Amino acid sequence: MGSSKQSNYMVNNVAREINLREYYEVLKKRIWLIILITFITTVAGYVYNSYTQTNLYESSRRVIIGSDSGNMSTLMVMIKDPIIMEKVRNELNLSRSPEGIANQITVAQIDDSQVIKISAVDADPKVAMAIVNSTAKLFKSEIATILDFKEVQLLSEAKENPYPINPSGNRMTIIAFVLGMITAVGLAFLLDSLDQTIKTNKDIEEYLDITVLGKVSNMNKKKFVIKRKSQPEMELRGDTVGIK
Repeated sequence: MGSSKQSNYMVNNVAREINLREYYEVLKKRIWLIILITFITTVAGYVYNSYTQTNLYESSRRVIIGSDSGNMSTLMVMIKDPIIMEKVRNELNLSRSPEGIANQITVAQIDDSQVIKISAVDADPKVAMAIVNSTAKLFKSEIATILDFKEVQLLSEAKENPYPINPSGNRMTIIAFVLGMITAVGLAFLLDSLDQTIKTNKDIEEYLDITVLGKVSNMNKKKFVIKRKSQPEMELRGDTVGIK
């Protein structure tokens, strides 16, 4: 029983080694096809990622609102009020709607203090800066008219931020590389399965149903001449073997 298990184990190992060797030969034979397809898909992924992603820039400005916590929420909501957004749109001569401008703006209270941070995001860093500064300035003037509230102090103006907040990543390039590699390897095995030429002893045994005992190497005339020159010439004279 033990001998039978050991024999089966050896047979399985040999079969596994043969399969791995066959896989390796298929990949080796079509390595340039795999490299070419992988390279093309990777470059395509990189180009697609570069041209489809829009860089966004953020600019911000701080405002001090002299109010208690009860009125702070109301005043923060008023920063993005349609009346103020409409005036921002007209002042900057923007083509987008007041609602669209409001969606670009974020208002946040810093550490439960009276300092409010107004931020804007846009594909153009100059526009983002202009929206923030205009919003802060118009909020101060309009809130004094609407609510008769004058305790708003503007801190230093927003500056142009040249660095995008969503830098281009390599995710699409990596995905394209992996998909290209999988596609190339799959295509290599598909072409190999469609190739009906006889290449190995195993192919001969499967097609002809015979056992291969040996093989004769390919020996053309050129190889024969080179091999003959590389060996000492033998001469038979009767029972004597001589070397020239």
